[in-house]
Amino acid sequence: MPFARLASATTPTCHIGLGLAAVGRPGYINLGRDRDLPADRSVDALRARTHELLDAAYAQGVRYVDVARSYGRSEEFLADWLKARPDAHDVVVGSKWGYTYTAGWSTDAERHEVKDHALATYERQRAETDALLGDRLDLYQIHSVTPDSPALTDRELHARLAEAAAQGLTVGFSTSGPAQADAIRAALAVTVGGEPLFRTVQSTYNVLETSAGPALAEAHDAGLTVIVKEGMANGRLAGPHAPQELKAVAEETGLGCDAVALAVVLRQPWAGVVLSGAATTGQLASNLHAAAVDLDDDRSARLAALAEEPRLYWERRGRLPWH
Repeated sequence: MPFARLASATTPTCHIGLGLAAVGRPGYINLGRDRDLPADRSVDALRARTHELLDAAYAQGVRYVDVARSYGRSEEFLADWLKARPDAHDVVVGSKWGYTYTAGWSTDAERHEVKDHALATYERQRAETDALLGDRLDLYQIHSVTPDSPALTDRELHARLAEAAAQGLTVGFSTSGPAQADAIRAALAVTVGGEPLFRTVQSTYNVLETSAGPALAEAHDAGLTVIVKEGMANGRLAGPHAPQELKAVAEETGLGCDAVALAVVLRQPWAGVVLSGAATTGQLASNLHAAAVDLDDDRSARLAALAEEPRLYWERRGRLPWH
């Protein structure tokens, strides 16, 4: 599996990856993003910002990059960077299919993305991803599986995914919503020819939303690599918006709220890769300090008390505006 390359890394940031959801398109739901990105949201401007982040991440030891078909031009931006950086041969690339970007490079579109887990969508988007990333693609995930997703029961789709896996592509899935644990356990039961289909799972887990934790531990025990997204709760755990207790712990440690929030995730024994969704190189540098945060039992317990009821958390997330 490509993640063996990450496991063998010795840098302190080897388990932090960079997600490009916030910079691959002009609109996204992260709080503060209106200030984080330049006023010029042109394709060229966001390509330049993405490449700046990728340069900084690579220089600081980050070796996993997360993109998706629905993240605007994230795959294209990453492909351009990889072509210009032949030294970055050790970067592990993961992308996702199942959502189609529909905003037309606008920040005020009525719909920014449309979800569809049908086999035809997989075939179309796999061809689109291959045209950009080719043999640099290591991992291809079903985007945002929920317990009722047809991707969990479509045997023809499973057969096609198994064919891709037999050809060397790692196959995984991501989850969203208040029933993430149910989706994870249902996906763990999917087999082809008696063998588990999925080798990775990417889920939301952070100080405010911890409900997927036990299922992610089960996935890890079953041999899957666990990737954690939204460790910053779409900006709700960043300094200006962070709960008071998180700010207090951050002050005690001398590091930022973001570093403390990500450190909580890094401490989970099942976490393989924790994604930074930084939109600036300053945010990235601060995120990478997570490995240095000293979280004793008292601080951990105080932060654990911040967890919200899952449905409330996802309702609040659903109300975040697209900036």
